[in-house]
Amino acid sequence: MPSLRRPEAPIISLATATPARVAVAALIALAALATSCAPAEETMPKQEAATPAVNMDPVAEGYVKLVLAVGLHDSNYVDAYYGPEKYRTEAEAKALPLESIRSEAEALIAKLPAAGETGGGQIVELRRSYLATQLRALVAHVDQLGGMKMTFDEESKALYDAVAPSNSDEYFQGILNDLEKLLPGSGALSKRLEDFKKDFIIPSDKLDTIFRAAIDACRERTAKHMELPIGENFTIEYVTDKPWSGYNWYQGHFQSLIQVNTDLPIYIDRAIDLACHEGYPGHHVYNALLEWRLSVERGWVEHTVYPLYSPQSLIAEGSANYGIEMAFPGDERVEFEKMNLFPLAGLDSSRAALYYDVIEKAEQLAYAGNEAARLYLDGEIDAKAAADRLEKYSLMERARAQQRVRFIETYRAYVINYNLGKDLVRDYVEREGGRDTLKRWEVFTRLLSTPRLPSELK
Repeated sequence: MPSLRRPEAPIISLATATPARVAVAALIALAALATSCAPAEETMPKQEAATPAVNMDPVAEGYVKLVLAVGLHDSNYVDAYYGPEKYRTEAEAKALPLESIRSEAEALIAKLPAAGETGGGQIVELRRSYLATQLRALVAHVDQLGGMKMTFDEESKALYDAVAPSNSDEYFQGILNDLEKLLPGSGALSKRLEDFKKDFIIPSDKLDTIFRAAIDACRERTAKHMELPIGENFTIEYVTDKPWSGYNWYQGHFQSLIQVNTDLPIYIDRAIDLACHEGYPGHHVYNALLEWRLSVERGWVEHTVYPLYSPQSLIAEGSANYGIEMAFPGDERVEFEKMNLFPLAGLDSSRAALYYDVIEKAEQLAYAGNEAARLYLDGEIDAKAAADRLEKYSLMERARAQQRVRFIETYRAYVINYNLGKDLVRDYVEREGGRDTLKRWEVFTRLLSTPRLPSELK
């Protein structure tokens, strides 16, 4: 088979989106090209050919159909689908009630072989574990749709195969005390941080330029260490009135639509954050590699659908957040932005080091958002108190705190996937890859190319 070449730089279209533009039309179908791509041996675990693999394809097909069936009950559930259209048509025609979806999911789980009985080597065992855990998460979400109440931690475990640690207010106060030293003055610390960051807002007329530069850099650094499928590409749109700051809508055939919310000011550090997280080596790369390596090459149909409320999301969000550090290790990010993005945005690059000292310290408050969500979703505080906590312990200005509460109300325990996911992925990659940069990229690529679960990263 022909060897895979690195693709040319992607064509990036930036547009101001209206509701009518949110639907992307005329994406190029590249599946035929993908089928001719040779697998990169280093990205996939070696198979042991001694024992024939158990055929799990019927379970996988049933899983896809049930995910689509749940999507008819919850419009947020199916984040991406690019499988056979007949499955979607069948799901819509049947319109299964929740009770039937649950019983069929339980029946599929029962059909899966026990651990260690799959044959076919590690990759096939990973497939078995993935299908079983994804199906159990589907059952849990169906139960929630049917009215079952879960605590924040119960929901986290049931849907995302992980539970975030709990931290005290005293823990966060210690971090706030350190920030007080970096941002001396009077008034609320959150207001001082907001005032400080105002000097680092990307001017609206520079967003195009800044994001193009950030995307080019993230892609260049990723492509040095990963082979990407031929023709991979994405389109960017700027949108408003969303509960999130950025979103990747994977379209299949190695194409993505990336939307950036411009409701609130966008700070200079968000350019690399969003370019890496949503693009390279984040969501766009993760989805493209799963489609290429598992759906196209192996014919595993379960990887043509992405249920949002599932363990896959913790891997997706965690790898996307840690991918920023992979692309820009150590001080490389600060140096790149100081030399490139700050001048392009017309910002004072002499203050870049201080800005990132403050940002790095503030990022240590990441788990404060989990505590606000836990208390709010467990009914211990109301929406106003949740926003108050985000303002105090996450140092969000009021509008951003209120936007975050909207996110929590919409996506609930999903918030753990960003911080806990990042920590689990970082620990796994650095444990398996050691201090060797090339080895870390090898481990990271394998993680993005195989059906791994959060509990398997520990």
